[in-house]
Amino acid sequence: MFWPALVAASASEAASFMTAQFLEMMGDGGRTPPPPEGVTASEIALDLQAVRLRDFSLVKCGVPTILCSPFALHGAVLADLATGHSLVAALRDAGIERLFMADWRSASPDMRFLGIDDYLAALNVLVDHLGGPVDLVGLCQGGWLSLIYAARFPAKVRKLVMVGTPVDIAARQSKLSAMAEATPLAVFKNLVSLGDGRVIGRNLARVWRGGVIESDDIRQSLQAPQPAGSPEFARLEAIFRNWNAWTIDMPGTYYLEVIEKLYKRNELATGGFVALGQRIDLSRLRLPIYLLAGNADDVVAAEQLFAVARLVRTPPEYLREEVAPSNHLGLFMGKRTLEEYWPRIAAWLNEPLPRSTGDDHAAAGDVSGSGPSAA
Repeated sequence: MFWPALVAASASEAASFMTAQFLEMMGDGGRTPPPPEGVTASEIALDLQAVRLRDFSLVKCGVPTILCSPFALHGAVLADLATGHSLVAALRDAGIERLFMADWRSASPDMRFLGIDDYLAALNVLVDHLGGPVDLVGLCQGGWLSLIYAARFPAKVRKLVMVGTPVDIAARQSKLSAMAEATPLAVFKNLVSLGDGRVIGRNLARVWRGGVIESDDIRQSLQAPQPAGSPEFARLEAIFRNWNAWTIDMPGTYYLEVIEKLYKRNELATGGFVALGQRIDLSRLRLPIYLLAGNADDVVAAEQLFAVARLVRTPPEYLREEVAPSNHLGLFMGKRTLEEYWPRIAAWLNEPLPRSTGDDHAAAGDVSGSGPSAA
């Protein structure tokens, strides 16, 4: 709701404008609703400062699949929202029996200086804890983190799935990337300053939302067959609103790195991104990759994701691209998308790894020096 003023203003004017708006909006005493609960029972397999590893497994052996949830405004329950709207349940029902999820913690004040490297290192601990190459399924912002991880540690990732993920911001603008480009960096820095080194999720939510979410928008995201106003939809709507109301605080360092490196400078696509001391060269990646975009996604343009196909060296026969009739949230919680598209992803994950790709992939890991002994 502030973008016209921000675009027209200078950096200092925009920062001052944002400051005034936040000071006005922060008068509610900082009340936070209770965190939402997922619908599927899980165990905590590992508990770290930045992340919990949730275990949804039905078996004890086999290739582990890790859902890398987005570390953004809302929590990981977006992948396990409600019966019929749970990505976790859809994957298990489709045959992914050893399933885990990275559940990122809301940042406490002592986490304010954590950056992207710290979250990559935490993901590396999760992978090592599971004891072998994993399949990574990256959702939205969790997708680029998974891609960077696979490029940094190629021997540790067997297959990679990215859904609704921004990779090449220049490929085509979305509403989100256009806003990030038009907003002076000083505004983002000011937002961090207002949170004493963190981005406070409830304040960020007020800026991005710009108003009340309508029931029709919720129904579209859930792809709910129940008619609006029915008791069945009212129950789903209440679950969604509870999830949407609970927000995550982010370290200021991490947040500014994402804005500058990914959205301002597009470093991941242009080859300038450095992760854990090593420049990320996507052209060395050869692992099988599955890409799913939404045709009505105004957060991530499909072209931003599908640019992966020209940035990596995965053979065309081992790279899948699909476009679902869905908005952004519908990719992860929409009933139709979960029933029609995710079973195909699960079947693809369960296919044996092509031997030639596996050999090349292992060799890439040896050459890069990014095996288990690194980092």
